[in-house]
Amino acid sequence: MKNVIITGSSNGFGLKAAKDFADKGNKVFATMRNPNGKNTNAKAELESHSTHIKVVDMDVTNDASVKEAMSTILAEAGNIDILINNAGIMYLGITEAFSVEQAKFQMETNYFGAIRVMQAVLPSMRKVGSGLIINTSSLVGRISPPFFGTYTATKHALEGYSQALRYEVSSFGVDIVLVEPGPFGTGLLASGQAPAHNEVLETYGQLAGVPTAMGENFAQMLQSEDAPDPQWVVDTYLKLAELPFGSRPTRTVVGITWGTDEINNLTQPIQDNILKEMQLEEVLGGVSA
Repeated sequence: MKNVIITGSSNGFGLKAAKDFADKGNKVFATMRNPNGKNTNAKAELESHSTHIKVVDMDVTNDASVKEAMSTILAEAGNIDILINNAGIMYLGITEAFSVEQAKFQMETNYFGAIRVMQAVLPSMRKVGSGLIINTSSLVGRISPPFFGTYTATKHALEGYSQALRYEVSSFGVDIVLVEPGPFGTGLLASGQAPAHNEVLETYGQLAGVPTAMGENFAQMLQSEDAPDPQWVVDTYLKLAELPFGSRPTRTVVGITWGTDEINNLTQPIQDNILKEMQLEEVLGGVSA
């Protein structure tokens, strides 16, 4: 039995993953905001699904909330074997029209939130000499399509942080990996906000309406019979968890790829060659792929 923390467990990949990891006999700490408020139903669904699931109130955007929640979890579990940073929000719209505050809010959840939780578990993982952290990124952590600018920036940040951290903690027996889902029908689009700067939107003419139409088309496509199945992402989490240390790929693309797998295949060897160029192979153990 492994101790597993999954953030953003109130819906989507997180909810499914909490159930599947528990079904395999693991102890799952499923974190979410407001489990006794707006997410009461999700809490009840998870806790009734398995006695191996414990729902924990945690807001990844809040330092005190993360510190309190993680202290409680670590006190009960002793150590954490797997952390899945899954919490995330996405805004779709004219990039210039989103306010700095809106950009910051996405960063607080998608990037700084992941850092807060990683920094809470890494000391114990390094101490025991093992652990796996799966950071849920996105195709747009590697590419930058129009209308996703503020969201894309958060995932590019998470990718850069994770890549560097992977090198640094590998010598402690800890793995950091990225999962890059394409579009899935998880309700992520519905979590967004409209751009705050209406005066900017008005100057974009017909282009201002394109993101909304695009979002509607995506939503329709993702509800069709041919839509990618969110279970594919959960299965990827499970597969990565079962692989031995040293054999896990840095990045795994799931679903529609938009060429991201080609980018990864091309750039990862260049990225890993940096260790040789900087004469850090021996220091960092030469972790690659």
